[in-house]
Amino acid sequence: MDEVLAYLKENETYFVATVNGDRPGLRPFGTIMKYENRLYIQTGRVKDVYKQMVDCPRIVICASALDGSWLRLEATAIEDNHVEANAAMLAEYPELTPMYKADDGNCTVFYLKNAKATFYSFTQAPKTITF
Repeated sequence: MDEVLAYLKENETYFVATVNGDRPGLRPFGTIMKYENRLYIQTGRVKDVYKQMVDCPRIVICASALDGSWLRLEATAIEDNHVEANAAMLAEYPELTPMYKADDGNCTVFYLKNAKATFYSFTQAPKTITF
């Protein structure tokens, strides 16, 4: 899990794919933290991505690095309604505080459950981590 966290921290923009009705939804994200031994991402409840993750919590995260490697992470996104989890995310990303507050009813975090993360490269065999 820590290797996945380090990769996503180093490659700050990653993409989250969701189910959007009968087609995929894809958008950039930039928040990731380890909290209570789980990886978390953050969004707002007013966004379409929030509704999509609630309706179908299976997501895929994809990120790439300048060295030509990439990460594909499949997981179930589980919403954590504890204000403390929101506060931890906002402490990790203080630049979000003009838009979100931990208890504003909009800010929310999801932890990644049953995650399968695979690191790929054109020069090495794939490496898979589950958590």
